[in-house]
Amino acid sequence: MRDETQKRLIRVVYPTDGGRIVLRTEENWNSNIEAHSVGQNGSLSEFWIRTERPYFYFKPVLVSDSNAQWSRGENFLAVATSGAPLEIYPYFREDTRCSVCELMAPLPDPSGAQHRFRVFLPPGYYENTLRRYPVLYMHDGHNLFFKEEAFVGNTWRTNEVLEMLDKMSAIEEVIVAGIHPNDRMNEYTQPGYEDYGRFLVETLKPLIDKKYRTLAGAMNTAVMGSSLGGVVSFYLGWQWPDVFGKIACLSSTFAYRDDLLERIAAEPKRRIRVYLDSGWPGDNYEATRSMRDRLIWKGYRPGLELFYLAFPEARHDENAWATRSPIPFQFLFGKLPVFKPKAGAESFT
Repeated sequence: MRDETQKRLIRVVYPTDGGRIVLRTEENWNSNIEAHSVGQNGSLSEFWIRTERPYFYFKPVLVSDSNAQWSRGENFLAVATSGAPLEIYPYFREDTRCSVCELMAPLPDPSGAQHRFRVFLPPGYYENTLRRYPVLYMHDGHNLFFKEEAFVGNTWRTNEVLEMLDKMSAIEEVIVAGIHPNDRMNEYTQPGYEDYGRFLVETLKPLIDKKYRTLAGAMNTAVMGSSLGGVVSFYLGWQWPDVFGKIACLSSTFAYRDDLLERIAAEPKRRIRVYLDSGWPGDNYEATRSMRDRLIWKGYRPGLELFYLAFPEARHDENAWATRSPIPFQFLFGKLPVFKPKAGAESFT
């Protein structure tokens, strides 16, 4: 009879401070599973879980002085059919800090304009200090979090959406910097986006990387916006691909006050991943289709380097962008298994 038992390696990273990490799984929520190995001064606990299930849920438990604390948040999902180790960074105390409540002091760009911003930090950021995070820079920061700041009171509900996707185990946790504009018609179009871009690259990103535990490389740094914010997002990725390796452009007004289509035709292909979408009819549908086709002509592979969607009857407003924002968030930061191809296996990359 064929043995359907599989093994899943789970790595739990947490500064235990003298305690120890055990796991409990849905096989028996009342039974501790001890680590097979503990390293890095007690902060890395490894567990081999045998199961016949294709997936299962589990929780880390911190045991110290005969007390047991279950990790906060949803149960973790392990897919047993994935051969790659699953690395998680739990936290065990209630997270009561509001990271986005602080509107940061303004910073000047090269033109002299002052930019304020808010920073969203994932739950557990302050407790589990061993984790580093990718960073997403979002434009029109006043429309991301608070109704009292937003245009006609509608926001992207960015913190709510990201926290829900994290509960689903659908994305890597991410830091978000939401930048408030001064004159978006100038800052998000040519030539004003040149000074705005230099502000992000030379001032804001170095500050974020210094102040927070970030993964600073281009493939862990994304930029995202809608309408004119989509235009400046594309400009930033095309102008500085060694800084912003991923871009998401929703309902973008391409060809309004920019030369991006012409630059794509005339300049070398950049090493970036691009998400494009729009509503229909209107909502910059034709401009976005033009950008998609130009990128495919340039050699960007749909589904790998380029992801494009159109949404029937979607409006040009914050409610529409909030509703579909889980899609670009998953494109930018989706949790994907890493497989090592078997010898002789055909590669499609």
